[in-house]
Amino acid sequence: MANSASARKRANQAEQRRQRNASRRSMMRTQIKATVAAIKAADKKAAEEAYKKVVPVLDSSATHGLISHNKAARHKSRLNAQIKAL
Repeated sequence: MANSASARKRANQAEQRRQRNASRRSMMRTQIKATVAAIKAADKKAAEEAYKKVVPVLDSSATHGLISHNKAARHKSRLNAQIKAL
């Protein structure tokens, strides 16, 4: 356990950040899964709508440092290619 006031503060900040990151990561994964589900159902319109929702979430995750910009770009590229193949 933290002994000094600054160490206690850092521990609190780390825990808050961990919870925030977990929430954002969960939201990102849920949106990706919804898009993949629409693609597997071969519903192009629903897939396009889901893709429009997942793009800002991926960009936000990359901006906040949750994932790298390359990973966000890779997800967007692959999802878009799958939608266009429908």
